Amino acid sequence: MIYFTADLHFGHENIIRYCNRPFRTAKEMDATLMDNWNDTVNPNDEVYILGDLTMKSPDRAHEILSTLNGRKYFIRGNHDRFLNNYESFKSDLVWIKDYFILWCEGQKFVLFHYPIAEWDGFFRGAIHLYGHIHNSSVSLARVDGTGLAFNVGVDCNDFRPVSMEHAYAWRKKICKGDRKNIRRCTASVVEIRGPN
Repeated sequence: MIYFTADLHFGHENIIRYCNRPFRTAKEMDATLMDNWNDTVNPNDEVYILGDLTMKSPDRAHEILSTLNGRKYFIRGNHDRFLNNYESFKSDLVWIKDYFILWCEGQKFVLFHYPIAEWDGFFRGAIHLYGHIHNSSVSLARVDGTGLAFNVGVDCNDFRPVSMEHAYAWRKKICKGDRKNIRRCTASVVEIRGPN
């Protein structure tokens, strides 16, 4: 199975306050994030982490990554400074990229840490998965409405990774799941933006 997640911020005390996370300490938050991950993801599953795993050291990143189930692929986020010392944890990740296009069963997924207003395949039903904005309703309003952009960050997904099946079901619910409705869905966004 394939999963996606973002914005875990392991060990970051202030993120609890910034995002109103329901934890008293970073230790409690970290334990919940790890438990939720390992309850959701099996060792042979694939997980695409769309940035902001931790602001801690490369050694701490290794400790975290080595305890989490699955084969892990990493999209760089703005807080992932530990990536500057790749040798400490290179066995924990399949690869690290800034941006990635994933094809699965004929569906194109555009993976990036940041939400994008328009992405490769936008008018052809490509789904954009992102993080970065946590649970900010102001930021969400900027990308909501297309039916094709989905925030996979833990703050919006019960502090656990999101399955590809969940992303498909979400898209189907928003755009009724067929190409004609996807185009109609994206066309309505163009209309909302107004004339050029």
